[in-house]
Amino acid sequence: MSDLPVPPSSESARIELAPGVSAPSEAIRVQYARSSGPGGQNVNKLNTRAELWIAVDAIAGLTPGAANRLKCLAGKRLTRSGEIHLVAQTERSQERNRQAVLDRLIAIIEEAIIEPKPRRPTRPSRAAKRRRLESKRRRGEVKVHRRNVAE
Repeated sequence: MSDLPVPPSSESARIELAPGVSAPSEAIRVQYARSSGPGGQNVNKLNTRAELWIAVDAIAGLTPGAANRLKCLAGKRLTRSGEIHLVAQTERSQERNRQAVLDRLIAIIEEAIIEPKPRRPTRPSRAAKRRRLESKRRRGEVKVHRRNVAE
C-alpha cells in the first residue's frame, strides 16, 4: 500500500443533511480550536472546540423558500459571505463536538424545510360578540355596586 494521495473520484462524496437535502463534503469546512470553560488539562492542551462553516448556496435540495427560512433561522450565525457558522464546545472530545455542531446544522435545516401554514383570518361569531358584551356589562354592574352610596 502506497502513501500517495487518492485522486478524487468523478462523483464527489455528499453528506445527507435531511431527507432529500445534501451538500458536497468539500462545502463543509470544520476547524478545531482550544475550548473555553472547565475541563482540566483538556482545555489547555487539546483543540476540542469545533467550528463549522457551510455556504447556504452549496446545500442542494432546498426550495427557494426553505433557503430563505434557513437564512432567517441562522440569524447572526450567517456571515456576510452567505455561510452559516456554527460552534460547539460543550463536549470534552473533538469528535463529540464535531458531531454536536453537525447535529445543530441538521436541526436548523430540518426546521427550515417545514413550510409554515398560512394563517386564515377569522372573525368572532355573533354569539361570541354577544357573550363578550354581556360579560363586560355584568362586570360593569359589579363595579357600580361597589361605589359608595351618595349622601
